Amino acid sequence: MRENRHTREFLIQLQHLPLDIKIAKTKQRIREWVQYFGTSGVYVSFSGGKDSTILLDIARQEYPDIEAVFVDTGLEYPEIRDFVKGFENVIWLRPKMSFREVIFKHGYPIVSKEVARKVCDARRGVNNAVAAFDGKDAKGNETTFRKRFKKWKFLLDSDFLISSECCEIIKKAPLHEYEKDTDKKPILGTMTCESELRQKVWLQNGCNAFESARALSTPMSFWLERDILEYIKIHSLPVAGVYGELKEHDGHLKFSGTQRTGCMFCVFGCHLEKSPNRFQKMAKTHPKQYDYCIRSVKSGGLGLGKVLDYIGVDYIPD
Repeated sequence: MRENRHTREFLIQLQHLPLDIKIAKTKQRIREWVQYFGTSGVYVSFSGGKDSTILLDIARQEYPDIEAVFVDTGLEYPEIRDFVKGFENVIWLRPKMSFREVIFKHGYPIVSKEVARKVCDARRGVNNAVAAFDGKDAKGNETTFRKRFKKWKFLLDSDFLISSECCEIIKKAPLHEYEKDTDKKPILGTMTCESELRQKVWLQNGCNAFESARALSTPMSFWLERDILEYIKIHSLPVAGVYGELKEHDGHLKFSGTQRTGCMFCVFGCHLEKSPNRFQKMAKTHPKQYDYCIRSVKSGGLGLGKVLDYIGVDYIPD
């Protein structure tokens, strides 16, 4: 394993910097990336969400003609697609499989990528994965880390497929193919505060991973959610309508609508949400999409109602 370039302490220092300094550092990381690969050799991965909207805004302050790439997965909120249509110089990509095809062939994305992957492996007889759902490692020893899987052992008995393949097939594969065809290197708006894995990758590579297997720039890695909201407010930056209005609530900025966009029908993490959760909200804001995802497979839907019932997540609106 390659030695880390940075420490967690250094990351924390960066995360506590004032927003104006973070913006300056992000611009510098983008300039370094473009200077290395050239303006025609890079692109901004643009999802239409607030994070990537800020990234594109900052990148085009430095390079007005920099290309953006949007993956039209068919899972975006309609407001997101409409928002992206308002930008120039955006390449639209489509996955080879629809979400419906993915869940029927590979399985539903539920709980988390890690748990879904373990379920899939355990069902294939991978001993390490089977042991995890008993809270044990591959040698049969109980570990504190593995205990967290025990509560999800009941998923092994479900009569539907479970998998973590969705994101790889629908979101990542079109970008990887595009990069292979064009030899362009991506700039992403991901942040280390979003996951332990992203933090681990940043510690190894920093913002600009020139030497990794997939050359990748993440110039906003050290931003926090509050920086995102502050930037939008200070710069009066337009965002997709699904977010609603940005207002101050109990001393903190918060959108009146959806807090995060992503894929509409994704089940990852919904068991952690307070009521109203994403599906209960969808029933009111996007009833057509809600009906399609909850309705049974036999009735032409995605069958998520059955899946949510199985994991104990309420999807009926108040």
